Amino acid sequence: MKLRLAATVCAAAVAAVAGLVAIAQPPAETRDGNRSGYKPAFTNQTRAPVLTTDTRYEVKEVVKAGAIQSPWAVEFLPGGKFLITERTAGQFRIVDKDGTVSAPIKNNVPQVMTLGQGGLLDVALDPNFTTNQMIYWSYAEPHEGGPNNTAVAKGRLIDGPEPRIENVKVIYQQRPRLQSNLHFGSRLVFGRDGSLFVTQGERSIIPGRMQAQDLKSGLGKIVRINTDGTIPKDNPFVGDKTGALPEIWSYGHRNSQGAFLHPATGELWELEHGPQGGDEINIARKGKDYGWPTITYGVEYGGAHTKIGEGAVKAGMEQPIYYWDPVIAPGGLAYYNADAFPKWKGSVFAAGLNSNYVARLTMDGDKVKGEERFTFSDQKERYRDIGVGPDGAIYLLTDGPGARLLKVVPKG
Repeated sequence: MKLRLAATVCAAAVAAVAGLVAIAQPPAETRDGNRSGYKPAFTNQTRAPVLTTDTRYEVKEVVKAGAIQSPWAVEFLPGGKFLITERTAGQFRIVDKDGTVSAPIKNNVPQVMTLGQGGLLDVALDPNFTTNQMIYWSYAEPHEGGPNNTAVAKGRLIDGPEPRIENVKVIYQQRPRLQSNLHFGSRLVFGRDGSLFVTQGERSIIPGRMQAQDLKSGLGKIVRINTDGTIPKDNPFVGDKTGALPEIWSYGHRNSQGAFLHPATGELWELEHGPQGGDEINIARKGKDYGWPTITYGVEYGGAHTKIGEGAVKAGMEQPIYYWDPVIAPGGLAYYNADAFPKWKGSVFAAGLNSNYVARLTMDGDKVKGEERFTFSDQKERYRDIGVGPDGAIYLLTDGPGARLLKVVPKG
């Protein structure tokens, strides 16, 4: 008994040196779930134990409340500047490293639909931005009579006293169009080969929901395109004789609003909204079905907790590597691979909107070992986007009319 106890203490001490608390911890989530009765498919698929480090940090305010309105995404420009999308205004802003916000950049930006969840959404820099200054953005695209869709455009960003965008071209339009103000997605992520992943939603309404697993529809799909709008020849459904859309990469998604490319594997990880319960992280693999709406760990909205589809597990459909119940209402998703916070290296950070916190997941490959939660604020704020800057700091874009850009840096 004494030898066993000594070994346990020794193991805990070794883990403590590594910065992790090895003592058995309760789950990070202790509130009641959605009462679906579903059980996780494997250990730590949800309610992973609290796993913390002794990392010390401080939060600095880069952009003060009120200087930007309802932003959606932030990108890192050369020279320490930032490019921010303002969703409801349908415009861009350039922020200097001292927090100075530029005049609105709206010239040549295609019209956006700003009702509900619509508007100007994500932005990504071309892999060769330093030489070509090209940017790509996703947005809700309006059409005469009411139908709308997620679309992607590109253009050349000209910085200076009067910043502007030139040579604008729409390179992707989700099909079919629906009349809905919900579930546009969307994040843009470049693959290692320079192709562009576009995460989307299924538009929420039942006619859209029921197309999420239909390969003849672009609703509820992650698509992969070239930067000129053409389709990569190695997409999974290129040449399919049944009418599957060639742009589809993966399907059965609900509303994906966070994504990153894993630096070690080159795979796309995505974070999507569940219904009432069941927000989930998936590795979006080529040609795979992620189950919505046939399987889900969530239920319909409302007090009745009505089940959706056929349960939470079905052969031929992928399981999330992690899910939250109750939901966090996902914002952005980021992988920490910098040196500023050594003990956080290899962690996945998921931003939450209605949860008012950011979850840090300790990973072992593609398995979650533990969860740690941060508010990063003395206010009750919704975290819309999260990213790791070239300086290794973590940047957080909060949501709404009083939004801020925050910077998390090591303390001491």
